[in-house]
Amino acid sequence: MTPATISRKWHTMAEVAEMLGFSLSKTKLLVLAGEIRSIKIGRNRRILPAWVDEYVNRCASEAERWSA
Repeated sequence: MTPATISRKWHTMAEVAEMLGFSLSKTKLLVLAGEIRSIKIGRNRRILPAWVDEYVNRCASEAERWSA
C-alpha cells in the first residue's frame, strides 16, 4: 500500500502574495477589503486556491471590459 498524497487545501496570505507577485501588505489589504475571500482559523487567515482563481478571473474580466 502506498501512502496517500494530500494536496494543499489552504494557502497563507504570504503564499498568495508570492503567487500573485504582490507584497504581503497589498495582499492583506485586498483580503481586508473583501477583494480576495478568506477564512479566519484561530489567529490566522487562510485562502482557498479557488478564491485566488476567483480574484484573478475577476481582474482579467474587468481588464477585458476596459480594453474593449
